[in-house]
Amino acid sequence: MDRFVDQVALVTGAGRGIGLAIARRLATEGARVAIISRSEENARRAADELNGRRPDSAKAYAVDVADGNAVADLCRSVVKDFGKVSVLVNNAGITRDRLSMRMGPDDWNAVLDTNLKGAFHFVQHLQRPMMKASYGRIVNITSVSGLVGQAGQVNYSASKAGLIGLTKALAREVAGRNVTVNAIAPGFISTDMTAELPENVRTQVLGQIPLSRFGNAEDVAAAVAFIASPEAGYITGQVLVVDGGLVMA
Repeated sequence: MDRFVDQVALVTGAGRGIGLAIARRLATEGARVAIISRSEENARRAADELNGRRPDSAKAYAVDVADGNAVADLCRSVVKDFGKVSVLVNNAGITRDRLSMRMGPDDWNAVLDTNLKGAFHFVQHLQRPMMKASYGRIVNITSVSGLVGQAGQVNYSASKAGLIGLTKALAREVAGRNVTVNAIAPGFISTDMTAELPENVRTQVLGQIPLSRFGNAEDVAAAVAFIASPEAGYITGQVLVVDGGLVMA
């Protein structure tokens, strides 16, 4: 399936984990991909992997997404290098978990600046060329924590809930130019980040998932590939939950 032939995708947090799986899936379906990571080493490794599968399909960029000026420069570079950006996937995110009474301002600010403000920086600098081209797909990776909250994650939950609000408001702003904006809300996905959780927590969560398994990065990537594809052109302002049934409205 080549749903993204002649399209350019920019994926943040693509050096590893869910972001890398998304970049792989989009490249497999024909997209050229701008790999964005805070780590230059991770970005290059991911781009080399994609280029090994299909030459000249990826290029690596390193940036701190919380730095608005740096993101502005990077977006100009990507558009210059690739000619356009058709798909933006805001996936970059961090956690700094602790109970709210013990959470300092640095923990709060770091998570909000990366997870929410970082997404806004890319949206602000890439929506204009998408609107000018009368085509675009913006996909924000939120979380079930942004839907139901999670003890010990007031900063993370707030940032992910904020992404949902950003998604819905932006969808209204750009719909007239054939640009859709949607969010994917993963549940418990097996990544380096979730592997750090205590075994008793993992066992407890598993017992709450109707499909009786943790998700994997490819489950999220498949959802992104659909919602970012031409097939999803009549879907905007929505949150697609990928959680094995953990959260049911």
